[in-house]
Amino acid sequence: MRMEATSYSLPRWRFTRWLTDAGPDVPEDIRRALVASLFGTLPIFAGGVLNSLLVSGLLALRLQTAPFIIWFVSELLICGARLVVLLSAFRLAKEGRDTPTDLYLCLGILWAASVGYGAFMSLLSGDWVVATIACMSAGAMIGGIAFRNFGAPRLAALMIALSLGPTVLAAPFSGEPIMLLTVIQIPFYLVSMRLAAYKLNALMVATMQAERENDRLARHDPLTGLSNRAGLLREMEARGERRAALLYLDLDGFKSVNDGHGHAAGDELLKAAADRLRGLLRAGDVAARIGGDEFVIIALGVDRRQAPAFGERLIRELGAPYEIQSGLLVRVGVSVGVALAPDHGEDVSELLDTADDALYRAKTAGKSQCVVATAAVRWGAGRHPAPAAGRSNGFVS
Repeated sequence: MRMEATSYSLPRWRFTRWLTDAGPDVPEDIRRALVASLFGTLPIFAGGVLNSLLVSGLLALRLQTAPFIIWFVSELLICGARLVVLLSAFRLAKEGRDTPTDLYLCLGILWAASVGYGAFMSLLSGDWVVATIACMSAGAMIGGIAFRNFGAPRLAALMIALSLGPTVLAAPFSGEPIMLLTVIQIPFYLVSMRLAAYKLNALMVATMQAERENDRLARHDPLTGLSNRAGLLREMEARGERRAALLYLDLDGFKSVNDGHGHAAGDELLKAAADRLRGLLRAGDVAARIGGDEFVIIALGVDRRQAPAFGERLIRELGAPYEIQSGLLVRVGVSVGVALAPDHGEDVSELLDTADDALYRAKTAGKSQCVVATAAVRWGAGRHPAPAAGRSNGFVS
């Protein structure tokens, strides 16, 4: 199940937080997705509301007594308020603003209580047509409640108890001893539906956690924990048309460490370099490993004037000695090629190619250099030879 793109606010009140609690180990993004599932869609909402309004209205018209008129009016008021709050929540969620989640949940509880009140009064009315219609409606409602609200099993259990539970209270006053059978049937049914809601909730959380982990693995390098190429592409897309520098890094001399001391030493060096890289990032920056010893940084808000200083800092910090394999001291250099967005384009592949060409220039200039692309003109992608004499190479160091 894909988690919701629009975000609904988590409940703030103690009671509603308890009702929607998904467990101590559930991440916030999954809890938000579970809360979002409680809002559902307008057609689903309309189905339950129209049914309860139709039933309460027709029964009030049939009996024309105060209890049933009160039921119908309360249904109108509660359902109207729920509709207003629901539409407001849809709009606010799309705008990224706080949603009235606590109020929406409480109105849902009131609606369930109104359905239960109607079933209770119908059984006491002595009109078995009215009682049958009201109880059938309540039974239908709890099916929808259980399967619509299994994102919050406690909420589902409370709404089920409020909507059908009152029929048990009415049974002793119905004048029909056989109705006492409901004292056994209804609680059994309520417990069964509650357990079903909990099982569906557990399945939903497990599915979301599996999707979350699969998504993380698909976007991250398993060795260093940094983003991979797919994660980098997604991060760039999420940032849109914002000014940024893309710095393409290559570890000079890594191959000699990897070949001379083994792949385990090489892997340890890569992880140590990635840890240093994380420590150099600012809030909002992204680092990725996109090749054997190749890293990329997206630095937001960095322009042509600031990029060389950032590149030199990377060369200095990442080029300091590393202690690996319990005492082995190794050192590698760092070459950096820089492309700028939107100066050199906004497409990630284009920026990577431009930065890759700049990196080629840095390495051919003597390594441990930072080269920033100048104009958005380049001679091709991927470390190709320089153009023929007389043409601008498009880069300065």
